[in-house]
Amino acid sequence: MEAGALIIIFALLVLFAFLGLGAWATVKVVGAAKRGVDRTLTQARRTVEDTALKAKSFGQVGVAGALAQLRLDLRTSMRATQQALYQGVQADASLKESIGLFERLSAHGHELDDELKRLEQEPDRGRISGMLPELKERTAKITQAADSLRWAARDRARRFAEDDLSTLSEQIEVESGALRDWSRESVDDLAAAAAAWDAGQASTAGPVDRSPEPPAGRPGRTQDAQPAALNPSAPPTRHPWQKAPRPETTT
Repeated sequence: MEAGALIIIFALLVLFAFLGLGAWATVKVVGAAKRGVDRTLTQARRTVEDTALKAKSFGQVGVAGALAQLRLDLRTSMRATQQALYQGVQADASLKESIGLFERLSAHGHELDDELKRLEQEPDRGRISGMLPELKERTAKITQAADSLRWAARDRARRFAEDDLSTLSEQIEVESGALRDWSRESVDDLAAAAAAWDAGQASTAGPVDRSPEPPAGRPGRTQDAQPAALNPSAPPTRHPWQKAPRPETTT
């Protein structure tokens, strides 16, 4: 009975664990889907707003067209800088500080964009016309700061790419030279090959018999016939400048 109860309790725990895991996975999937929908809606809304601002800047004159152009310039510069920094930080962690500065700049950009948007609905065009110089100056400061961050990040990425390419080119030139160096042998290699050949010759040649040969053809005297020594076959002729065979290498 106790063993059966333990098995039932363990099965229930496993079941609850699977149910909890399934609920967690469902929440994560729903959250990811919601974030994806939110991003899609935000991008669609931005696209609509940018299209409307372009239409106003080209189709309207005076205060309304000036306000639309300021908003369009501000949004275009900030969005391009944001994209460049957040993409660049994935390869260069030093851009995190630049992103921190951009976030502070974004607060001023959003504040100015909201103010320009409210002024588009302002009926007193004369008052807005007097504010335009100050609004243009604020917009120029923010966009110039954003452009400076963006181009600095791009210049840094380009410099790193150029340095890496230069290093890679040098390594390839060295490797190419090594691959082409198949016909040159150092003097030490040639001397070592010659010494090895001489040592082989000395080891194959036996001791030299320096005893005097008996006179040939004397009458009245029996000569003991001595069998001729069989000389071992000499090694094939080689020259010191011939390098010893060696396995192929790729270095």
